Amino acid sequence: MVMIAYLYILKVMAALGCGLIAGIFFAFSTFVMKALAQQPPAQGIAAMQSINVTVIDPWFMTAFLGTGVVCLILIVSSIFRWQQPGAAYLLVSALFYLIGCFGVTMVFNVPLNNALAVANPNSPEGANLWTSYLTNWTFWNHVRTLAAFIAAALFTLAIGTPSQL
Repeated sequence: MVMIAYLYILKVMAALGCGLIAGIFFAFSTFVMKALAQQPPAQGIAAMQSINVTVIDPWFMTAFLGTGVVCLILIVSSIFRWQQPGAAYLLVSALFYLIGCFGVTMVFNVPLNNALAVANPNSPEGANLWTSYLTNWTFWNHVRTLAAFIAAALFTLAIGTPSQL
């Protein structure tokens, strides 16, 4: 019975974490990046460089990485409890977050951020980089947003699936 309570709490934490991260990424996709794109390149670059530094903060990192840890725990749980109702929801949900959100961040968004971090906002090269950055970073952010949203929806469905020992 205690295991069922822990599993329920983990599912709720995962659904809320994925939803929170989806919301953050959604905000960037729908208005932050559009607002930055309307600025002169030097100002947009400088603002995004500042955002990329300030995002490394305990609140965001706890939500982003903590949700990933919960997803890893739920993957292990789903594998060991594969015959139980909702195990597939847990596995697929966690994979959506870990691959589509965390993985995409590490493979695509972080390298783009790193390239922008060393760009001179006032140079022609910086302006050219900014143009491609806006397109590429925003595309991958859309992917992260969708993956986190799907994960949140599937975890929500998993919450309603009764757990058994």
